[in-house]
Amino acid sequence: MSEEILTGGNSTAVARVGDTVRRTAGPWTPTIQALLATLRAAGIEEVPEPLGLDEQGREVLSYRPGTVANYPLPAWVWTPQILTDVGRLLRRMHDATAGFAANDPIWQLAGHDPAEVICHNDVAPYNLVFDDDGVLTGIIDFDTASPGPRIWDLAYVAYRLVPYVGDAGELAPTEADRPGRLNLLLAAYGLPVDRAELLRTLVVRLHELAAWTDRRAADTGDPEFLDHAALYRRDAARLGG
Repeated sequence: MSEEILTGGNSTAVARVGDTVRRTAGPWTPTIQALLATLRAAGIEEVPEPLGLDEQGREVLSYRPGTVANYPLPAWVWTPQILTDVGRLLRRMHDATAGFAANDPIWQLAGHDPAEVICHNDVAPYNLVFDDDGVLTGIIDFDTASPGPRIWDLAYVAYRLVPYVGDAGELAPTEADRPGRLNLLLAAYGLPVDRAELLRTLVVRLHELAAWTDRRAADTGDPEFLDHAALYRRDAARLGG
């Protein structure tokens, strides 16, 4: 079959072959495939189906049709329903991975204590799939998943979708909208979360992400990673850390 190179990612080459996606595998790939199998077995069909490796040693996943929201973000990304749907999906994913066990698990990103669940670690518009009506239908790119506390994932979702990120664009909700939108996200998730602790966690998360992104810049020679790292540090400083 012919291959279609998919755009939007900035870590590894991703190609579509028929109804599958092929991407560069790493030492963590067997663990991620076991994680996806666990999620699918729990009835979470919004995640890709893991299909092993192809003849080139690439990871094979089912292709999820739809629209991925890349920057600059369109206005429809900020509808309250999307915030609610993402919060509910994240809760289902977390609950399904509590107690997740794999043979000799390997994670691309380090985990964090307490290891309550498996965090996706990058729940953001560019990893969410929507249908033509802007309804959330899927979540992709689990390569950087790792064990951690629920609040670690929630803080990053808030960063991207409340949003607290500095480059959300001119169509994004205003600062005055943030408290209400954060309340909406946390209500959809359905567990009590201390808002001040969430923001403190976000600051730590952004500094760690900036350091990881610096390493990606050094490994790839791509200066765009340095721009991302600078953004994370500016946002962390603006949020008080």
